[in-house]
Amino acid sequence: MEENLKKLPDLPGVYLHKDRLGQVIYVGKAISLKNRVRQYFQKSSHTNPKTRALVSNIADFEWITCSSEMEALVLENNLIKRYMPKYNVLLRDDKTYPYIVITTNEDYPRILKTRILKNDGNKYFGPYSDVGAVNRIVEFINRAFKLKRCNLQSFPDDFRPCLNYHINVCPGVCLGTVDKEEYRNKIEEVLEFLRGRTSTLRRNLEELMKSASERMEFEEAAHYRDLIKDLQSLSQIQRVTMINDDDLDLVLPLVAGEQYFVVVFSVRSGKLSGRDTFEIAAEEGDSHEEIVGSFLKQYYSQWANVPREILIEKEIPEKELIEEFLSNDSRRVRIFTPKKGVKRKLLDMARRDRDQLINTINLKAEGTREKEDSLAEAMSGVLQQISSDFTPPVNGFRVEAYDISNTNGIDTVGAMVVFQGLKPVKKDYRRFKIRTANAHDDYGSLQEVLYRRFRRAQSGDKGFIKMPDIIFMDGGAGQVSAAKTILDALGINIPLVGLAKDDNHRTERMVFEDGREISLAETPVLFKYCGRIQEEVHRFAIDYHRKLRGRHSIGSVLDEIKGIGPVKRNALLAQFESIDAIKSASVEELEKVQGISESNAEAIREFFGTK
Repeated sequence: MEENLKKLPDLPGVYLHKDRLGQVIYVGKAISLKNRVRQYFQKSSHTNPKTRALVSNIADFEWITCSSEMEALVLENNLIKRYMPKYNVLLRDDKTYPYIVITTNEDYPRILKTRILKNDGNKYFGPYSDVGAVNRIVEFINRAFKLKRCNLQSFPDDFRPCLNYHINVCPGVCLGTVDKEEYRNKIEEVLEFLRGRTSTLRRNLEELMKSASERMEFEEAAHYRDLIKDLQSLSQIQRVTMINDDDLDLVLPLVAGEQYFVVVFSVRSGKLSGRDTFEIAAEEGDSHEEIVGSFLKQYYSQWANVPREILIEKEIPEKELIEEFLSNDSRRVRIFTPKKGVKRKLLDMARRDRDQLINTINLKAEGTREKEDSLAEAMSGVLQQISSDFTPPVNGFRVEAYDISNTNGIDTVGAMVVFQGLKPVKKDYRRFKIRTANAHDDYGSLQEVLYRRFRRAQSGDKGFIKMPDIIFMDGGAGQVSAAKTILDALGINIPLVGLAKDDNHRTERMVFEDGREISLAETPVLFKYCGRIQEEVHRFAIDYHRKLRGRHSIGSVLDEIKGIGPVKRNALLAQFESIDAIKSASVEELEKVQGISESNAEAIREFFGTK
């Protein structure tokens, strides 16, 4: 450590603190690496408990020099997203927040929900914290504007339109009768709608409804009436009108108990058009200003068009640097706290809304705590029946549940889901493709899954290192006995419980290692909890099995084509995503796929042409 400190340059850059396992636990930037990093090891300089905890865990560090402070900020932001360090303020699971994308790089663009932001020329909106709202918006736009829904980009002359065309929810691009310029104008209207400008769409829908009514096409008029109602519902939070047509965001911190959030109020065309709440990984000792500053860098770095103005409650450190980071040649971003006028009134309104939201979150958290307490009490009672010396965990029960899925012994898979108390921990879910067990042997498959899971934990695999307080499995005494054989062989002592179902396929009872059973009907909180876990692990296993089965059937079709092996097959699927898309592709389009020669492309066209 001392030798590394001596080597630190007096230059801008980024530093990475690591723990004794080599994990990156903090990423920071500095104008002078030499001065900033040395401060961490001056004991008298740390009054913040979080900083003291960080320093006590630093076993090593490294650094990367940069040509400027701005370059260091960009690199710091990227490394924080890559490593998700324990002691940085983080936007939790930002990759899980959905976007709306308009595929403007296609001749006839579509609207889609996506969780992956690409630099592909398409128009992205978001991220949004409300997945349900995204689904409603996408469905509304598809109905209101009647957009193309399939992912096919070219159509043979004899192509037959799908059901969407026949039920009048798709314009029928595949028939070649849709004017490209008219369709593009429609896409511009969609983009305006997504930017919060809904008045033109409302007028158009009202005119269409009136016209249909005058023609006595009452079913069509009712369709437009319903669209207008949906538009009102989607726009109901546009309750504040400003003097001009500003586009801006208001970003406010929110602390409710031990939970940290940032609330983003979006103003488009002078109207408040949305509110999103994002959970933040922060700790006591992180100032509100630090939380907001970190959020601005992580959240808006994903945006192609950051609002010109971002209103904040209090001044933040490095404001000018963050403004420069978020600006580009055509758009200057300003971050400020308004002192008076309509924007001050807007900020005050957002504060009141934020304070009401705090009360809502606190009430919800109180209800959750009561449920957690009831569950913990019931679970403790169960585990004390298994082991008299059981001690309840401090931070809530960690439950792992397992299930096996196959179809007539084909593509057998295992699934593991994890719950921490009432909450599923989806980042810890794991899937297993059965390798060694007999395809029809559910007991053997379960044993293989458990062996692989716990051997990887014993070998230090970070993805499996956390151990459960209890293990659930779908089934009865046979599954529990099979699981116990594996855990005993590995020297692992974790309580095992089988979840057995009744004749109506509902979770009915718990089965213990010694053969005893208890009815869940007597404990409603456990009945609901175990049923929920069993449904979740079953869903997760089935989804994986169907995915493998789908790949198997797709692969078997392409494998019939002469000259197409596994590598070329996978390249085709990666490019076109479906057999239908491959079927409709031209020779020229097929040749653009890496590894596909002209003869391969002709063989593919000939194969599907004779099917």
